[in-house]
Amino acid sequence: MGTKELRKRDKWQDESGKKAQEAEDTFYNVFSHKFKNSDLQIHRRPSDFKDVYSKVKLDADTLKEIYDPKETWKHGLIPDYSIHNSKTNKTLYVEVKRQDGWVEGKPRKAGRGNAHERSCKFFTPGLLKILREAGNIDNYTLPFWIVFQGDIARDPKRVREITTWYDSFDKHFFLWYDTSNTSSIINHFDNHLCHLLE
Repeated sequence: MGTKELRKRDKWQDESGKKAQEAEDTFYNVFSHKFKNSDLQIHRRPSDFKDVYSKVKLDADTLKEIYDPKETWKHGLIPDYSIHNSKTNKTLYVEVKRQDGWVEGKPRKAGRGNAHERSCKFFTPGLLKILREAGNIDNYTLPFWIVFQGDIARDPKRVREITTWYDSFDKHFFLWYDTSNTSSIINHFDNHLCHLLE
């Protein structure tokens, strides 16, 4: 990739990062207001798992085959939010993914981002186990909620992908295409997820 292309990519990443932060802030503002004076609290960027990967013990054979620096470091996962019930000590972890998409007036390639694919790490057996244990969530449900914002929430290709991935756990994602409609996301939480924290 040449210098010109790298500069374009840097500008795109800056703009994308700004939009992602706005999406996260919108979500936080809605739920911090909703949970005021209740047993539920929303926490921004919980550090519960900040070194979950660096603490993994590898067997001797694996250690012989990889680079094994003789130093310590932190390597982990930091969800965007956690929603915690102080009464029951249960926690649901939340990711807010904002992405462009293929909608009216835009070419099909407008939906080429992979934010939705990056959220699939939460489906991995190891993270499911870790999040369920930390959140006191049973093994029959998902310990996380993914909120999709931006055009991805209306993109005909991406919505089908996401719907397929979640299958019968479809209440664990929300397509929040109209962020001015705060009642839609609050109703989704109240009707489908709040009981998990009781």
